[in-house]
Amino acid sequence: MSKVVNNLMRLALLQLNVSKDKLVNLQHASQKIREAVKEHKPRIVTLPECFNSPYGTKYFREYAESIPSGETSQTLSQLAKEMGIYIVGGSIPELDSDDKIYNTCTIWSPEGNLIAKHRKMHLFDIDVKGGIRFKESETLSAGNEFTIIEVDGHKIGIGICYDIRFEEMAKVYRNEGCKMLIYPAAFNMTTGPMHWELLQRSRANDNQLYVVTTSPARDEKGEYVAYGHSMVVDPWAKVVKSAKEGEETVVADIDFSLVEQVRQQIPVYSQRRLDLYSTNKKC
Repeated sequence: MSKVVNNLMRLALLQLNVSKDKLVNLQHASQKIREAVKEHKPRIVTLPECFNSPYGTKYFREYAESIPSGETSQTLSQLAKEMGIYIVGGSIPELDSDDKIYNTCTIWSPEGNLIAKHRKMHLFDIDVKGGIRFKESETLSAGNEFTIIEVDGHKIGIGICYDIRFEEMAKVYRNEGCKMLIYPAAFNMTTGPMHWELLQRSRANDNQLYVVTTSPARDEKGEYVAYGHSMVVDPWAKVVKSAKEGEETVVADIDFSLVEQVRQQIPVYSQRRLDLYSTNKKC
């Protein structure tokens, strides 16, 4: 019996204010999820990177918790079940059984089940002269696994923030049949203005799929100032919807049939010169 595929899907991206109080952050995220579902009825709700804690190496261990037994996981599980939606749970600092800490995205089904988790594969270690220095590797360990979920017959690849800079990772997801990539992300005021939109449109154009990013809202008084501008980009590399800097809910209606239209009209995938270079790796 063939699977019924629905090509239309509504997303809600929650660009949230984040404080130093984990309980307040969880309560705020819960309120915003309920409001988004009541008003917009999305199939998937996405949250920002580090939505339950400040983004900073000195905070990761303090705020870290186990998955799925931690309070953040339990909150998202209950909300997904209560609202009957998929939740791509941004990211949180995860404390593993071996005492390592990961930057981890959890994904929850409408039944409240943890269907996948993605540990950030590429750690954000940069030193831009006159701009920003940040070393996630001072505290975090890198994940080693690709993460693909399937919603209504459509494969969706998951990455976190700095992962988006690596085209090879996105290509692996494309090779596995993904039609959308979702990146919870917290670009900063140095790299954001230069590369935020550019990278999303590049990954969408390279792989002819949707790219979705969800950022924390910008807090000019914060130690780490997020760029904001949560965004949805279509397979033509067109920006479909974008937030501004502050707290905002972005709602976008996705038509997955556009993925196949673009791939048929500009068939770069079948035209690759695999006799000269290899880009066929899968998970």
